[in-house]
Amino acid sequence: MLRQRILTAIVLLAIVAASVTAPSPWPMLALLGLMTGCALWEWLRLVIDGAAVRWGGAVLAVFTLVLFSRLLVDGQPALETAFGFYVLPLAVLFWLTLAPAAVVQARIPDACRPGVLVLAGVLVLAAAWYALAWVFLRHGAAALISLWALIWAADIAAYFTGRSLGRHKLAPRVSPGKTLEGAAGGILAATIWLIATALWWPGSFGALLLARIGWAGLVLAGVALAAWSILGDLFESLLKRRAGVKDSSQLLPGHGGVYDRIDAVLPVAPAAALLLLTGL
Repeated sequence: MLRQRILTAIVLLAIVAASVTAPSPWPMLALLGLMTGCALWEWLRLVIDGAAVRWGGAVLAVFTLVLFSRLLVDGQPALETAFGFYVLPLAVLFWLTLAPAAVVQARIPDACRPGVLVLAGVLVLAAAWYALAWVFLRHGAAALISLWALIWAADIAAYFTGRSLGRHKLAPRVSPGKTLEGAAGGILAATIWLIATALWWPGSFGALLLARIGWAGLVLAGVALAAWSILGDLFESLLKRRAGVKDSSQLLPGHGGVYDRIDAVLPVAPAAALLLLTGL
């Protein structure tokens, strides 16, 4: 299992590296579109019955994102207005209100019928796709990779801090393995990463953010984004518990599903894009 996990990680990193360094933006946009389509298929597997609906939704999403990618590359103002003023704020609102409430209650509310959860999945995945694609196209590979690395830093630090120092459960009814100490370690690591990249990596997400909101805002953003990355993980755990499965799928050998790998990205990416768009 460990060998399979390592091999999959190497292949994924190679694909990301090739996409980032390509002379055209299309390899990265294709990767983001495929990633989003796979994650939507997995989200639908967790919340609704019917293979035809799940596959149809995923295929439609990929084709739609190809069209949106073309519009985004062309700089179509209508697309940027729709996402910047409506989709991104609505996704952030979901992660500010409904998702935390569900995690605190340790269950998906009864009012959230499968249709509501389908719409929620479309919303948060579309917002995350746009946020990542927009950051890449408007601010470059350094901004995108450093943003991803912030989430990785939070996840890795939370895991090792929790294993070595964890004593108090964070959300035992949702994810028994997570601890308050692990969460604190993840938040600290992500904040340090944001400060370090703001100082020493021109063009990084941290450097761009520092220019917009200053040092105090940067630190607050690091804490908030890292905390949100944990929320994304916990919310997926709720969906998997509701569906009675361990992983969102087995698309990535040794790693589970695509959604398992990007669950923390879904709340962070839209908020990060809004910070760069508005400086709030």
